[in-house]
Amino acid sequence: MTTIEKPAVRPANPHFSSGPCAKIPGWSPDLLSQALTGRSHRSSEGKARLKQAITLTREILEVPDSHLIGIVPASDTGAVEMALWSLLGPRPVDLLAWESFGDGWVSDVLKQLKLKDARALKAGYGELPDLGAVDFDHDVVFTWNGTTSGVCVPDADWIPADRQGLTICDATSAAFAQALDFTKLDVTTFSWQKVLGGEGAHGMIILSPRAVERLESYVPAWPIPKIFRMTQGGKLIAGIFSGETINTPSMLCVEDYLVALNWAKGIGGLKVLRGRASTNASVIDKWIAERPFAHHLVKDEKTRSNTSVCLTLDGGESVPKSMVKLLEAERAAFDIGAYRDAPPGLRIWCGATVETSDVEALVPWLDWAYAEATR
Repeated sequence: MTTIEKPAVRPANPHFSSGPCAKIPGWSPDLLSQALTGRSHRSSEGKARLKQAITLTREILEVPDSHLIGIVPASDTGAVEMALWSLLGPRPVDLLAWESFGDGWVSDVLKQLKLKDARALKAGYGELPDLGAVDFDHDVVFTWNGTTSGVCVPDADWIPADRQGLTICDATSAAFAQALDFTKLDVTTFSWQKVLGGEGAHGMIILSPRAVERLESYVPAWPIPKIFRMTQGGKLIAGIFSGETINTPSMLCVEDYLVALNWAKGIGGLKVLRGRASTNASVIDKWIAERPFAHHLVKDEKTRSNTSVCLTLDGGESVPKSMVKLLEAERAAFDIGAYRDAPPGLRIWCGATVETSDVEALVPWLDWAYAEATR
């Protein structure tokens, strides 16, 4: 039995949840004092705020001018479903899954849309499926970074520039933290609540010219719910991509997203955001390298996430559960248990809104909690 003295210093911000994620450093409700609450999102001021959110997203995420960016309902899930229901059907589909959300898209395509010419390429938690087996004459649906497994694709080199099908990418825990190549992505989705620590319920969808061409030339055989409709009379509803949302957004959440975007711009943009996430993840890497009882769920360093860092621990599945309770009781870390469908372990968010000093303050608490859980 090992006894470790309780650490003297707690993380200043103990929020390590993988969604909703930590707010930006220095966040307080006072930053939202200019929110357009009580005003219509269709007013000139409301539209201007929404358009500003799109403009800043393009600038900071470095989205090419050729691509359209829209704000849509229902977080990243709504954005992905909008793409699946609106675009799939004219070609066979390859569905890649290596964690729970990817599995969800597989289920929706096979069981809800009931596409017959679709195949699932799957891998277990901690691994990627064989990317070389993907047929790019097909449409391809995949998650860039598996939030619940901590596995990400290493790059976009496996996607050919001359592909015939569309690529539909759920990038919600990769955007603003990993190197997305928009020349290889026809649909990219994310939500405000992930890497920039925004509030939930709002999604973003980014469309390449190829995706727009599909939307305007193809009519699905099934009815499209109103919140998924991006065309009218065979033409793209352009307003979605200039700040005219399909349904009513929260202007308080819009202001919060703008605050986060301006913070990101102020610290140096995408390069700095990605660097912060990678530096945070490296603190966990170093800790694991020096602890025989802790292991990365993802064995291949090239496919290991720098945002949702997933760990396994020796001692049985009760150990991480006990650790989570101990750390929450001490207010040293909140919401770091592995996702319910994932192998037992911990999942520590290391995205750009997390301060490295807080990750450094966390790891001694992990030692303490492990010792307490295994006494």
